[in-house]
Amino acid sequence: MEVLKKAEVVLVLLSVCLETVISYGDGKVTVACGNMTPQHGYDPSTEDPPYDIKADKIKFRPADEIKVTLSVAASGSTSHFKGFLIEARNAWNLNEAVGSFKLIDSTISQLLQCGEKDGSAISHTSDSHKAEVQVIWIAPQGSPPSVQFLVTVVRKYKDYWVRIPGPVVSQNGVAPPPAQSTIGGSIGAEITVPSSTLSKSFTSEGCGIKKSCLRNPAGCDPQNDTSCHFLSFWTESRSVVFELSGPAEGYVSFALSLDKWMGNDDVYMCIRDTDKVDVKAAYVLGRTHPEISSENYLKDTAWRLSDGVIQCSFSRDIQLPTDDPKRFSLDQMYYIFMAHGRAQEGRTHRHDRQPLISTNQKLVTGPPEDLSGSRSPLLIKYHGAIMLIAWMSTVSAGVIMARYFKPDWPESSILGQKVWFQLHRMLMTLTVLLTLVGFVLPFMYRGGWSKRAGIHPYLGCVVMALAVIQPLMALFRPAPDASRRYIFNWMHFGTGTLAQVVAVVTIFLGIHQQALVLPAPWSTGVLASIVVWFVLADLILEVHRRGFLPIGKHFKNVKIYMEHVNSEDKEEIVFVPGENETSSAESLFKNIVLAIYLCGNLAFLTFLLWNISEV
Repeated sequence: MEVLKKAEVVLVLLSVCLETVISYGDGKVTVACGNMTPQHGYDPSTEDPPYDIKADKIKFRPADEIKVTLSVAASGSTSHFKGFLIEARNAWNLNEAVGSFKLIDSTISQLLQCGEKDGSAISHTSDSHKAEVQVIWIAPQGSPPSVQFLVTVVRKYKDYWVRIPGPVVSQNGVAPPPAQSTIGGSIGAEITVPSSTLSKSFTSEGCGIKKSCLRNPAGCDPQNDTSCHFLSFWTESRSVVFELSGPAEGYVSFALSLDKWMGNDDVYMCIRDTDKVDVKAAYVLGRTHPEISSENYLKDTAWRLSDGVIQCSFSRDIQLPTDDPKRFSLDQMYYIFMAHGRAQEGRTHRHDRQPLISTNQKLVTGPPEDLSGSRSPLLIKYHGAIMLIAWMSTVSAGVIMARYFKPDWPESSILGQKVWFQLHRMLMTLTVLLTLVGFVLPFMYRGGWSKRAGIHPYLGCVVMALAVIQPLMALFRPAPDASRRYIFNWMHFGTGTLAQVVAVVTIFLGIHQQALVLPAPWSTGVLASIVVWFVLADLILEVHRRGFLPIGKHFKNVKIYMEHVNSEDKEEIVFVPGENETSSAESLFKNIVLAIYLCGNLAFLTFLLWNISEV
C-alpha cells in the first residue's frame, strides 16, 4: 500500500513536470506576455541576436495589414530557432499592446490572448527547427502614432534572446520615435525601458522651491556629499519626474505607501548590475521580497555610477492607462519610504538600514516641499528614550541614595518612613514602571517578536524579569533585626546589580539596532561616559564612607584641658571635633557629589535623547 502511494506521488510529479515542459514546447506561453521572457530559469543572451525582423510597410492607416517576417540572419551564426513570441507595442509606451495578428501558416504559428486582447500575440506551435516565420498584423482603429514589433526567440532551452527590437511603423504623416534598445533583462524582470547615462550628479538646488525633496542627512546635497540619500520629484505636464540617489552596494529605492508600515506599497528601484543600473517598478505585499512588475510604466530612464553612489532618474504618468491596483495614482497623498541595500546578480536583498520614512504624507503632484523624515519609528524612539531614562538615570540615583544616604536626615521622614528609603523606593518604582512601558512598545510596533534584533530582545526580557523580581522580593523582606536579614540584603543587592549590568549591556546593543541606529562611534562614547560617570561617583562616595577622604576632619571647636601626667602638671591642647559639625560637613560633601553627579548624568542623558529625536 505504501509503495502504491509513493508511485502515485511520482506519477503526479512527472505529470506536472511533463505538462510544464510541453506548455513551453507547444507555444502556450501566455505567462510571458508581459515581459516576453521565457520561464526557463536562465538569463537571456546578451549577444547580438542572429535573427532579422522585417515589415513590408513602414507607414499604415487603421485597418491596414502589415506582413511581419522573423528569419535567421544571412550572416548569423545559426541556422534555426525553435520558439518565438511576437508582439506589437505602442512605440511611445512599450508596455501597451496594439492591434491583433492573423496567421499565414497555422502549422508553425498560433494566436495568443495577452491580457484582454484576442490575437494580440503570436507564438510557435512546436519546438521543431524553423528558419523563417511570417505573420500578419492588423492595425486597429484608434492606433497610436507609431507601433514597434518586439520578438523573443528561443534557439535552445538555455539560449534565447528577449524582446529583440523590430521595425517601427507609423501612421501616415507621423515621424517615428527615436530608436529604442530593449534587449536584455533577467528572468522574471519587467520590461526594461531604454536608459541613458547621466552626465552629472543630481543637486539639491531648488529643493522646496522647484521640486520636492526627501534627504538624509537633512539638508545634504548629493552633488557634494557621497553619503547623501536623496529623492526629488516634480510635475511636468501629465507626468512626474523622479531623481533618486544614494550610496549603496546593490540598489537604492523608494516606495509610496498609504501608511508607515511596509506592505502593499508601490516601489521603484534602481538596481546595480555590474557596470550599469536597471530601473524597475515593483510591488511589496507585506514584509516580503519586492515583486518586480511584469509591466513597466517608466519613461526617460537614466542612471549614473560614481564613487559607490547609485543615481537614477525616470518619469511616470500621473494617471496610468490600466487599472493596475499595484500602481498608485500620483495625484494622491502618500508616505514616502527610502531604502538601500545589497543586490546579487540583479536580485535585491533586504535593506541594510531601517527605511527613511517621511514625517507626513505628501501629495506627489502638490507644491514643492523640503520634506523631513526619520529612519526610526516613533514607538521605537519612545522605547529607547524610556529605557535610557530608567536604567541610566533613575536607577543609578536610587542606588546611590540607598548606599550612601541612610545616615542623613535622621530626624526627618516622608509618610512615616525615612527620607532615604522613600526616595529610594520612589526612584526604583519609577524604574520598574518605565521598564514595563518601554518593554511593551517594541511588541506593539512589531506585532510580535523581532527575529532580526539578535540577542537584544532576549536580554531585554531578562532585565524585565529582574526588574519585577526586585520589588516582589522587597515585599517579603524580614525585619531589620531578623537573624536572616543578611540573606535578603545580599539577594536584593545581587539581583539589583545584575539587573543594572544586563540593562547597560542591552542598551549598548540597542543603540545599534536597525530600527534605532544612533550616530557611531561617538554615541557609544557618550553612553560609556554615563556609565563611567556613575562608577566614578559611586567610587568617591564609597572611599569617603570608608574614611579614606579627610572630609569633615576640619574642626571649628577646640577644647583645652589640663591633664596630670606622672604627678607633673602639663598643659596639652587636644582638638576634639564637635559632633554636629562633623556630621554636617560629611553630609554636605555627599550632597555636593550627588548634585554634580546628577547634573552630569542629566547632561549626557539629554544629549542622547536629543539624538534619538533627530534619528
